[in-house]
Amino acid sequence: MRLFVSTFSLLFSLALHAQTIQLHVDLTDAPRNIYHAQLKIPVQAGEVSLVFPKWIPGNHRPSGPIGALTGIVMQVAGKPIAWQRDPLDMYQFHVTVPPDATTLDVSLDAITSNDSAGGGGPAASSNILDLNWNAVVLYPKGTKSDDVIFAPSITLPPGWKFGTALPGAKASGDNVDFASVSLTTLIDSPLIAGLHYKKVELTKPGETPVHVMDLVADDESDLKMSAADLAAYQKLVAETGALFGARHYRQYHFLLTLSDQVGGHGLEHHESNDSAASERTLLDPDLHMLYAGLVPHEFAHSWNGKYRRPAGLATPNYQEPMIGDLLWVYEGLTEYLGNTLAERSGLWTDEQYREALANTAAELDHRAGRKWRPLEDTAVSVQTLRMMGSLWLNWRRGLDYYPEGELIWLEVDATIRQQTHGQRSLNDFLRSFHGGQSGPPKVVPYTFEDVVNALNAVAPYDWAAMLKDRVQNTSTHAPLGGIDRGGWKLVYNEKPNLLAQALEKLAKFANFSYSLGFTVAEDGKLDDVIVGSPAYQAGLGPAMKLIAVNGRKWSPPVLHEALKAAQGSDKPIELLVENAQFFKTYSVAYHDGDRNPHLERVSGQPDVLGDILKPLTH
Repeated sequence: MRLFVSTFSLLFSLALHAQTIQLHVDLTDAPRNIYHAQLKIPVQAGEVSLVFPKWIPGNHRPSGPIGALTGIVMQVAGKPIAWQRDPLDMYQFHVTVPPDATTLDVSLDAITSNDSAGGGGPAASSNILDLNWNAVVLYPKGTKSDDVIFAPSITLPPGWKFGTALPGAKASGDNVDFASVSLTTLIDSPLIAGLHYKKVELTKPGETPVHVMDLVADDESDLKMSAADLAAYQKLVAETGALFGARHYRQYHFLLTLSDQVGGHGLEHHESNDSAASERTLLDPDLHMLYAGLVPHEFAHSWNGKYRRPAGLATPNYQEPMIGDLLWVYEGLTEYLGNTLAERSGLWTDEQYREALANTAAELDHRAGRKWRPLEDTAVSVQTLRMMGSLWLNWRRGLDYYPEGELIWLEVDATIRQQTHGQRSLNDFLRSFHGGQSGPPKVVPYTFEDVVNALNAVAPYDWAAMLKDRVQNTSTHAPLGGIDRGGWKLVYNEKPNLLAQALEKLAKFANFSYSLGFTVAEDGKLDDVIVGSPAYQAGLGPAMKLIAVNGRKWSPPVLHEALKAAQGSDKPIELLVENAQFFKTYSVAYHDGDRNPHLERVSGQPDVLGDILKPLTH
């Protein structure tokens, strides 16, 4: 009897998967941040369970916006039927399909005001939208996403244009039909649209695969791309081809949203990347510098993260939990690649790259939480750390597998070059591990042992011991071996760091992390205080509000002057602080002045870092 039931269930499942789910998304209410979806799901009579995507690739956590799923109505032949949410799994819905029914009609709404591709902020504004299909679909429980077929279509607001890697687009006015694809491909192919849209070709006519940049912005003027940026993005395409030696996509779309209204994010996909930057990123030099690594980072993910993926993240559908222990490879290596590619392509200058690297190194070298929490735990704990905010971040640690992963892979690259006397580099590892044969998207999972073996094939070394030490052990300082082996050293002086200065201007805060030991917002609120720093020793903590410095109203210039005055003096810096409606003056014993991070060349050592940054194409 069990065998019969099991076989019947399997046949029913196969029959269901072979049919196509019709999905239409009405986006005309996008300016109000609500999407309306209708699904026609093939069914047979009896109990049916549908699920809403929970574990979203690239988010590495159960970020499916289930709380924003509203207006759910299910019908058969025009008659409403009752549905029930599973009492334990909030992402699962049960419905009893009546006899002779073949199609279940489902209508639902997605409220998009608080989730943009898994990040914060809205997914749409008056003039633009970002559609991530996982927010508007249900699919049969227990199925593989590769086996479920969708026929998607949309209705856009009047006059809007769109960009997506989805194949087979056929437009009729504001309605667009796409070719039928698997659920995997659907969720892997977001769509952006806007009243102000620009398409930029990045490959020459007749060259394959085609690379396109789809731009949308709140204002037409923000779409103006300089000749230098066009050349840089074209060089980015060329550099990745030379670096990896293969492309695992049929076409590639850089989906770039320029807006101060839509939530900032970057999310990788096989054949596109969904990136959102500030509205004047192409026009403002500071914004351009701050966002230079975003698109290269997400583009590099097509090889590292989508094609080659840690086994714990290569799940068969969107309900299976993900294991993130190797995110220091998935995200950390991509952070390293994104920043080096930004420099090699010309989006950054050499100096900007070094300033960014110095800023990263200093931040992690002052991360007090590394004394108790190893890097690997920040990856395993991603689902709890992602949205925790800035309070006590330094002690708690955040998504450090990104920036610290960059430092680790810089050290790996520099070590390979030293071990082989410059004959080999990380480029050789990338070509062998992430290259392979060009073709359509696919996933090739890997383990820690696979990474170690591939590195040993490039340059024999005790990579297992080195990498385990970096990611599994606690430490007092950040892994700065790549900078040291690269012929440079981390130093501090009064000169502002270019990247830090631009970030302070954009985010309206001041960074005194490497002197007093805190960051402070424009209104005086302390965002974070480093455990063990002079400010911490004096009794200061996050969320307190700085009112005055040495008896004078607080401002960044006033505090900088106080730091300068304290040099050569034995008097403490007096900070008047409000804490939950109570005021107190704290005496901070600090006399070393402003300290801002930079990289400085070490005389007599080869410039390995300079060699790493050399473009592969001319």
